[in-house]
Amino acid sequence: MKRLFIIGAGPGGLEHLSPAAQAAIAASSELVGHGLFLNLLGELKAGKTLHKPPMGEEITRARLALDLAAGGHTTSLISSGDAGIYGMATVVFELLDRQPQPEWSAVDIEVIPGISAVQATAARVGAPLANDFCVISLSDLLTPWETIERRVRAAAQGDFVIAFYNAVSKHRDWQLQQARDILLQYRSADTPAIVAFNVTRKGEDITLTHLGELDPKAMNMLTLVVVGNSVTRRVGNWIYTPRGYEKRLS
Repeated sequence: MKRLFIIGAGPGGLEHLSPAAQAAIAASSELVGHGLFLNLLGELKAGKTLHKPPMGEEITRARLALDLAAGGHTTSLISSGDAGIYGMATVVFELLDRQPQPEWSAVDIEVIPGISAVQATAARVGAPLANDFCVISLSDLLTPWETIERRVRAAAQGDFVIAFYNAVSKHRDWQLQQARDILLQYRSADTPAIVAFNVTRKGEDITLTHLGELDPKAMNMLTLVVVGNSVTRRVGNWIYTPRGYEKRLS
C-alpha cells in the first residue's frame, strides 16, 4: 500500500506525541519535515531517511512527501502541534486540489492529530480556554493584514478568548501592537494574558501578564500569546475562564 501519514507531533515533548503518531512513524521509512520538528522526534527517527527542506519550503515538503509515498515508500510528513492547525495538512490537500498528479491518486493518506501549542499552553496555566475561544495567526505572509485585522476585531467584539499564533518575527512586530490596540477598545488593559515560549520543550518560558502590558520586543516567532475575555480571571499562578458555574457555587 502507498501510504502517507500527515502527523501532528505535538508541541515538542515526546510525552505528548500520541501512540497513533508513534506507530505511524515506526511504520514509515521516510520522514519529511523541517529540521527543528524532526529533531524533536529524538530516537524515533533512528533508521529513517530524513528529508528536511528548509522553513518557507512548505510546498516542496508536501510535494516531496506525496512523491515518496506514490513511489511506494511509506512516508510521514511531520508538523509540530496539530498538522491541521497552521500545519502541513492543508498544503497537501491544496496540492491535490490545484496541482493533482495521476500518481498521487493511489496514495492512501491519513491525518493524525496532535496537541497544539495553544492546548499545551492552556494546560500549563490552568483553564483559559474553558469557554468559547479562537486562534488567529498574525502573520500576513499568506493572509492580507486587512483580513487579519477584521478577524481580530470580530473576535474582540464577540468577547472570545484569543490565541495569537505567529505573533511576531525578527522583522515583524507591529501586527501584535495593532491587535493589542484593537482589543483595548473592547476589554480592560488588566485582562489576563499569557506569553508562552517553547512550551514542553527545552527552554520553556511562560509569563502571566495583562493585555495592556504585552510587549512584542520580548517575543519571537516561537511565542504564543493568549488573551483572556472580559471574565477571564487569575487565581495565584493560575488563569481560568468561567463557564457559568458561579451561580451554582454561590
